[in-house]
Amino acid sequence: MKKLVSLAAAVAIAALVAAPARAAEKDIVDTAVAAGTFKTLAKLLGDAGLVETLKGTGPFTVFAPTDEAFAKVPKATLEALGKDKEKLKAVLTYHVVPGKVTAAEVTKLKEAKTVQGQSVKISMMGNTVMIDNAHVVKADVMASNGVIHVIDSVILPK
Repeated sequence: MKKLVSLAAAVAIAALVAAPARAAEKDIVDTAVAAGTFKTLAKLLGDAGLVETLKGTGPFTVFAPTDEAFAKVPKATLEALGKDKEKLKAVLTYHVVPGKVTAAEVTKLKEAKTVQGQSVKISMMGNTVMIDNAHVVKADVMASNGVIHVIDSVILPK
């Protein structure tokens, strides 16, 4: 009986230690889809033909707007973007920075060049990291090919 309890304890400890590693087994797209709060982003990535890119090797840093963030964008603007694949692609790639930039690294930067080509402005408002005018509401959501920082607004290139 003592061996059985020890074995159960060892299995439980192993499961706890392995849990964080399993969380990062999914790529950025699968991690975002699993979260359930990025349905609009996932749909638009598909519309823009960017899903396979963000499922690629990376690494990528994605400033990911939630469904609530997309709800702030006027419906007409979203519809217009949906009809113009190149503009949609430009907006979405403006949310992506090449490389894996963790929160600790982001706070040391003033800007970061995006895949779209322009740079996002990075600043602090109190203890909150700002990406352009968006607040980072959750940082360091790890994925197998990068990291996601959740933002509360859609950011737009100039």
